[in-house]
Amino acid sequence: MKRLSRRRFLALAAASLVAGRRVLGGTPRMPNFVFFLIDDMGWRDAACYGSTFYETPNIDRLAASGMRFTDAYAACPVCSPTRASILTGRYPARLNLTNFIPGYRIGRVIPPKYLHHLPLEEVTVAEALKEAGYATCFIGKWHLGGKGYLPTRQGFDINIGGDQRGHPPTYFSPYRNAFLPDGPRGEYLTDRLTDEAVKFIEANRQKPFFLYLSHYAVHTPLQSKSDKTRKYQAKATSLPAPKGPKWGREGARRVRLVQDHPVYAGMVESTDDSVGRVLDTLERLGLADNTIVFFMSDNGGLSTSEGHPTSNVPLRAGKGWLYEGGIREPMIIRWPGVTKPGSVCSVPVTSTDFYPTILEMAGLPLRPKQHCDGVSLVPLLRGATSLPRKAIFWHYPHYGNQGGFPGGAVRCGDWKLIENYEDPHVELYNLRDDISERNDLAPRMPEKAAGLKQLLAEWRKAVGAKMPRPNPNYSTRKNR
Repeated sequence: MKRLSRRRFLALAAASLVAGRRVLGGTPRMPNFVFFLIDDMGWRDAACYGSTFYETPNIDRLAASGMRFTDAYAACPVCSPTRASILTGRYPARLNLTNFIPGYRIGRVIPPKYLHHLPLEEVTVAEALKEAGYATCFIGKWHLGGKGYLPTRQGFDINIGGDQRGHPPTYFSPYRNAFLPDGPRGEYLTDRLTDEAVKFIEANRQKPFFLYLSHYAVHTPLQSKSDKTRKYQAKATSLPAPKGPKWGREGARRVRLVQDHPVYAGMVESTDDSVGRVLDTLERLGLADNTIVFFMSDNGGLSTSEGHPTSNVPLRAGKGWLYEGGIREPMIIRWPGVTKPGSVCSVPVTSTDFYPTILEMAGLPLRPKQHCDGVSLVPLLRGATSLPRKAIFWHYPHYGNQGGFPGGAVRCGDWKLIENYEDPHVELYNLRDDISERNDLAPRMPEKAAGLKQLLAEWRKAVGAKMPRPNPNYSTRKNR
């Protein structure tokens, strides 16, 4: 008899476990998972996070029935690295996938080369669930490689709309997407992806499923349905004059300080409609009590470039920056029967944590050699007030399209240090007292800054982070 590999043996054992848990009219006891990943949605882009302009009753409804995280972070201030971290449980620096694909700019320093795809050697959370008998479906934005590296090579049975691109050519059909057949002319992309999500849930109601609904919204191009745009144009007109300035500066960039962009607001509302339709589908099919729902954004709101559609105030800056506006995200988890409805968690968490969390929720063996940078959030969801982790790290050795500089960062407790890779400059903030990162304490607390800088350097060495190098031609080039 052929001897089974250890990995194959564990997969068969997990599948048998799933089969053994099917009881009561064919309904699986193993939980279903729905993961909403929104693109470029800022920390304050939902009413439950403080927005008074965008209308998000369904995201708010999800928060009211689950746990809302106030200090949740993306592993990178841009999209592709964060997306890789969710699927693998690894920091982008460890993966050598540290920038959006295929972004590359040169300035005072020359950024290191990085992978333009998620390596097939990585065992994703989708693969782990598929091996355990889950039906897996990816819908929407992939942006982790093209031919040969698409979702169906990374554990997903179905891929609808996912390709190498980071944003759609248009939000209205015809979509010009090889993995999404065109709908009726003028059909809206966010609505269509939701249609496909509903169909998948309906088709797989009798078995455990993992639905990864990765919306292209609210990324550029800035396009919303005309009725929603008109609604928010009227709302913007009726707003009282802001008490402070509408615009500020972040370095050389202009930054939006007030949320009042009608088109962007319409895009946010369509995304909220999607959340509502999926939640309604789960309830209609009697699956809501056995389905765990995640909601997260891949990086901060776009406030310093490309139309400046949103504001992250009180957070500083936005997408592409290592300040809080670029990496702190709206995040909600609803685990029926476990999470206390309407609960709020302020423990710092990050996007590498989803993988071990999902495995533990499903009752599957953890894979610490794979999701080595993640920590299961199950204790927090059960009411704990801390995690066994000292710090969270970032490594972004690139120039962002939005004006951000190459750098790294570490958060340890209330303290956050940002290191600029163009020069030896560091910034130190106490986020408990200064969430807006305006009071740099590094000059007054050099020992604290030095300790965190050393911690960051040791982490970079441990994960094999690649650093930029000086640009010998910078003096002859125009400033970026």
